[in-house]
Amino acid sequence: MARFDRYVLSQLIVLFGFFSLILVLVYWVNRAVSLFDTIISSGQSAGVFFELTALTLPRVIVLVLPFSAFVGTVYVINRLSTESELVVVQSSGYSPYRMARPVLVFGLIVALMMGILSHILIPASSKQITVRSAELSRNITAQLLVDGTFLHPTSGITLYIRHISPEGALNEILLSDARARDVHTTYTAKRALLVDDASGPKLLMFEGIAQSLRSEGQRLFTTSFQDLVFDIGDLIKPQAEFQRDVDQLSTWELLNPTPELMEESNADEARMLSTAHQRFAQPLLALVCALVGFSTLLLGGFSRFGLWPQIGLGIVLLIAIKAIDTAAVDVSLSSASLWWMAYTPSIFGIALSYFILWIAANPQIFRTLRRRGA
Repeated sequence: MARFDRYVLSQLIVLFGFFSLILVLVYWVNRAVSLFDTIISSGQSAGVFFELTALTLPRVIVLVLPFSAFVGTVYVINRLSTESELVVVQSSGYSPYRMARPVLVFGLIVALMMGILSHILIPASSKQITVRSAELSRNITAQLLVDGTFLHPTSGITLYIRHISPEGALNEILLSDARARDVHTTYTAKRALLVDDASGPKLLMFEGIAQSLRSEGQRLFTTSFQDLVFDIGDLIKPQAEFQRDVDQLSTWELLNPTPELMEESNADEARMLSTAHQRFAQPLLALVCALVGFSTLLLGGFSRFGLWPQIGLGIVLLIAIKAIDTAAVDVSLSSASLWWMAYTPSIFGIALSYFILWIAANPQIFRTLRRRGA
């Protein structure tokens, strides 16, 4: 590549990395806050939180990369124009098509990164999230062994443990069972142990009282006990058979849907084909974003005040392309024969970028039309 291409490409990659890091952190923190509340309230450790949030990063990154490519391209080209470097290059005989070469290479690099994320990392991370979520939902120890907090492991059950000793003994426990309509029973005990036997996990309580309030007549019955066994097997969700979602299927499986795969993922043929072609079409949007950001900034000449009108035009065009992408996805989901609609935003964006570059390469035509109009 020429020296100019290497210079522009290096600037694009550096700024792209910077803006990608900022946008990924902002988007990731926004998602991590809600996930943090859910995980910590269920009694899981911070390690589980970081594991699950790390597994969500591929999906966050693939959403951010096209916008980072656009912002990085606009920033670099605007700086080159402000510092008159772009004017010097244009004066040396470089056409807009020639100057677009490093931007094209940059867009292809970002598209390749998005392709790896879409075809490999996102399906693998989505599958791992499902597996870990199922394991955590069956972890009764993590759900119940939390002291100083009122827990609701299932509907009608409230559990409170004042203190858990290092040996695993539960001190001063309260268990409220309101699952039955006619009877509401509250157990309090000085000590308790969580044990597991062949029939399932049991809560063994010592030195306590069982208070049963019956709805008929509103009568309260109190029973003291030295030891009592409470079956908590019903509090554990039964292990369901693992089924893959559409996002967890490989691209080859999505392109070749079978009745077994459609039944497993609970999706029809149109959705599977649309998802598969979206994995090919979405990386192309990164190339489109870079080209649109570059081409719109070439419409204006040198200005010490920057290229803010052209930047605004690029943002408007980017919003329009994103709207077309949303509509194209909806259309492709309506019928299996309309899978090709997934590529219409990319085709439209590339054609629009070429048209804008043609305008930048032939400014005399529009000057003549403007004079005639005047």
